[in-house]
Amino acid sequence: MSLKYRVIPVTPFEQNCTLLWCTETMKAAVVDPGGNLERIRAAVKEEGVTLEKILLTHAHIDHAGGTAELAKASGLPIEGPHREDDFWIQGLAMQAQMFGFPAPEIFTPSRWLEDGDTVTVGNEVLEVLHCPGHTPGHVVFFHRASKLAQVGDVLFNGSIGRTDFPRGDYNTLIRSIREKLFALGDDVQFICGHGPMSTFGRERQTNPFVSDHRG
Repeated sequence: MSLKYRVIPVTPFEQNCTLLWCTETMKAAVVDPGGNLERIRAAVKEEGVTLEKILLTHAHIDHAGGTAELAKASGLPIEGPHREDDFWIQGLAMQAQMFGFPAPEIFTPSRWLEDGDTVTVGNEVLEVLHCPGHTPGHVVFFHRASKLAQVGDVLFNGSIGRTDFPRGDYNTLIRSIREKLFALGDDVQFICGHGPMSTFGRERQTNPFVSDHRG
């Protein structure tokens, strides 16, 4: 496989920050650097890769809290999320205070992402799906060649993302999962924002919120 990954749990919320890299070029992206940058830098060094960008699924503090510091220190561009999450970025200090996180710097992504865009990691291409519901600007990254998706907090192993935050919406989230994610195929593995990986097929069978058998 030409795309490899390593999950790096960060922050007290055990958020699944992910290091993705292209095995041909050994260039890498960090997805959702929420904090604990020393863990992320250690993983980069251990894997022998070169960071070229930061990718963000959405702008909640546990996913985006370390973004500005990492981008500034390493000169990295920030790609994502969708522009509809800008109010979450502007509110990072308030989020930090609410959840007891260190106060982060505000940032502006180098590139806002839209549904149907692509991003690159080395020579590998990931498709961008706009999947609102948990947040209005949430995006998912899909590597079709290896049938791997990075879904952030849209879908979990046995659960779904919260929709009780500002501009969250339950029905929108369910549509994002059923119409966009499940359409990618039952055999797609996904890395979620918290907890263990799963496949879309398994969630279609067993997830009490979105399974095909739900009444």
